[in-house]
Amino acid sequence: MAISSECMENLIGTFRESLKQQGFEIYPFKVGWYNAVVSHAHHLPYPADTLAVVVLSTPAMFERSFLPFLQSQCCEAVRDPIDQCTAHTISSSVSLCFPNQSVDVSYDYEMLPSRKPKFLAQTAAHISGAAYYYRKSDVHNPPWGDKKMFGVCIHPKLGGWFAIRALLVFKDVQIGEELQQKDPPDCVHSQEDRIKLLERFNFHWQDWSYRDIVPADESYCPKQREYFLTPPGQRGGAAQTVGISD
Repeated sequence: MAISSECMENLIGTFRESLKQQGFEIYPFKVGWYNAVVSHAHHLPYPADTLAVVVLSTPAMFERSFLPFLQSQCCEAVRDPIDQCTAHTISSSVSLCFPNQSVDVSYDYEMLPSRKPKFLAQTAAHISGAAYYYRKSDVHNPPWGDKKMFGVCIHPKLGGWFAIRALLVFKDVQIGEELQQKDPPDCVHSQEDRIKLLERFNFHWQDWSYRDIVPADESYCPKQREYFLTPPGQRGGAAQTVGISD
């Protein structure tokens, strides 16, 4: 039996608040919305009305979750510290908030045996209404010809200063017709700005200028920027330095 939107909010409300305090946001959607726009190879193997949630990290996550995680000395040298922190935070909240629910959790860094990602993160963010996924098809008469241009999500309040971290599927929870899909806010309106966004992301991603395509309520603090500018293979040492110096 499908539950109402009100019951859904009662179900995930505590989880939402728990993660919000730790610098994360969640956005619910139906599995069918996602499956309708991805190839069969990327389908989530659940009925269309199954409840799913996409989890984003905000700039606040660094100080609210990551630094305390480093100081707890739970970090393993063999894995990316941010990935470890994300998995620890989300899994702990899932266990606390949903002790009697069967929840399938996939993280953005996880891959299938086929080497495909477990879920298409930017697509999930778009269909949930969290952030608009700007692609080459959003530009009329794109100036790049046949050149492949990667798309990027922009958050209405955070611009590009966020990350898509995880997807949760509540295997036994079906949502009724009351929950209707809403388009994400289109905050990069002009064609000129869309071209600028995609060019910054594809050609100048290292300078992070694409993240500032719209005004943001929050952005990464200097320590956070320094950490994320560190090559992934060196972040273990950088994490130790950040944790010790905080």
